[in-house]
Amino acid sequence: MIITGGTDGLGKGLALHYLRQGAHVVAIGSTAEKGEALLAEAEAEAPAGRVTFVRADLTSLAACRGVVDRLAADHPVVDKLILCAQRYRLLGGRATTGEGFEHSFALAYLSRFVLSHGLHDVLRAARRPVVMNVGTPGVPLGRIHWDDLQLTRAYSGAKATLQSFRANDLLGVAFGVVHAGSGVSYVGYNPGVVSTGMPASLPQPLRAATRALFTVLATSVPKATGPMTALLDDPPAEPFTAHWGKRRLPLDGRAFDRDDALRLHELTQELIAR
Repeated sequence: MIITGGTDGLGKGLALHYLRQGAHVVAIGSTAEKGEALLAEAEAEAPAGRVTFVRADLTSLAACRGVVDRLAADHPVVDKLILCAQRYRLLGGRATTGEGFEHSFALAYLSRFVLSHGLHDVLRAARRPVVMNVGTPGVPLGRIHWDDLQLTRAYSGAKATLQSFRANDLLGVAFGVVHAGSGVSYVGYNPGVVSTGMPASLPQPLRAATRALFTVLATSVPKATGPMTALLDDPPAEPFTAHWGKRRLPLDGRAFDRDDALRLHELTQELIAR
C-alpha cells in the first residue's frame, strides 16, 4: 500500500496500523526527519524492510511523475493508495510552485490527480484495489473557479484551500467514469476534525486558537482511523463513493456533478500537459 502524507497525522496512523497487520507500506513525505522518525517507530511494529520512505515534493508535477514511475516499477501490484498529503496556506499572499501552479492547487489536487491516474494500472492488478482521497466531501463550502483555476485574481488562502477540496470531490467522480469497469474503488473520505499536527502549519494567533479547538473537538488519530480501515479493507463495489466518517454521502448534489467532474478532468489534463 502507498500513503502520501504517510509520515504524519492520519497518514502515519494508517501506516503503523497496516504494518501491524503485516502489510508492506510505502510512505511518501517531504521531510527527511519525519521519514526517519517513522522508520524508527516502525522497527518496533514490523520486521525490517516492510516499510519504505520515499521523500518527494508533491507540489512538483515532475516529482509526482517520478514517484509514479518509481513505484510502478518497484511494485507491480498495489492494493491501496491513500492520499493524505496537505499543507494549509490560509494566510499570506498567493504562492506558486517552481512549475508555476498555485500552491494549494498543486499539492492538494494536482498531485492526487497524477498519482491516482498514474498508479491505476498497478492498482487494478490487485484483488480488491481502493484509492482513498482524504478531504472534505459533504462540506458545502468552496467552489471551482472555472475562469481562474490558479486564482490569479482576488486570491485568498481560504478560497484556494476550499477549491482544492471541491476539486478532489470531482476528481473521484471523474476517476470512476474514466476507469469504469477496472475494478478500482475510489473513495472520497472526510474524517472530520482529527487531532493531528495541522495547527503547526498555521501562523499565530490562529495556531494557538486551532490547537485549543482541537483539544475540545478533535478525534484522536487511532479513533479516526477505525472507519477508514473498515472502508479500505472492504471497499464499496461502486467506482466512486463519498463518506463522512461512518456515514455514506449521497452523490446527487452539485459537489459530485458528473459533467463538472469531466470538465475539470479535461482542463487538468490540458494544464499538466503544458
